[in-house]
Amino acid sequence: MIGQAAAVAPFLPPSALPFVEALLRRHAVHLRISRPRRTKLGDHRPPLPGQRVHRISINEDLNRYAFLTTLLHELAHVAAWSDRRGRRARPHGPEWRRAFADILEPVVAAGVLPEDVTTALAGTLRNPRAATCSDRALLLALARYDEPVCGRLRVEDLPDGALFRIETGSVFRAARRLRSRRQCFHARTGAEYRVHGLALVEPVARVVR
Repeated sequence: MIGQAAAVAPFLPPSALPFVEALLRRHAVHLRISRPRRTKLGDHRPPLPGQRVHRISINEDLNRYAFLTTLLHELAHVAAWSDRRGRRARPHGPEWRRAFADILEPVVAAGVLPEDVTTALAGTLRNPRAATCSDRALLLALARYDEPVCGRLRVEDLPDGALFRIETGSVFRAARRLRSRRQCFHARTGAEYRVHGLALVEPVARVVR
């Protein structure tokens, strides 16, 4: 799968490319770069009946380190499926956890990634999560390498009481921080919502009625 490695190289940290090339040589994978999806960063689909090629898609808008982490996550599904020779297993059960740890370990040990990302991935090695978005330490480390978006701030960076607008146009007031999310109140109705701390929103000075 050398062609696959070449196609994905622009989305990866150069220092991690040899690890990815080795994994793609080991498994039959069709890798697709996908348009951004709100509900997932990537996914894995096992081979169709009578075929041997796994299908993986990764969102194109991820920074290099988030892309790498998501790709390794999905390749762990391939390894777990191959180890069980296609027999059914829980999507993020013991087989996947072992495969993800085995894939992550050489990347972490090589020290080829930024220190904060390496530290977060080392924590993931101790307790792999079913999704990157449920691992706060890793998510925060990866988010530091996102390109800044003009006129947008992350919800967790807003001062208490600040007003912000989401994509639908609704305006909220930021309140308490609650681990990965933040308590927010709809500016018009007062209804309470929990908004992810890393969501990019538009700060507003006041509510226009």
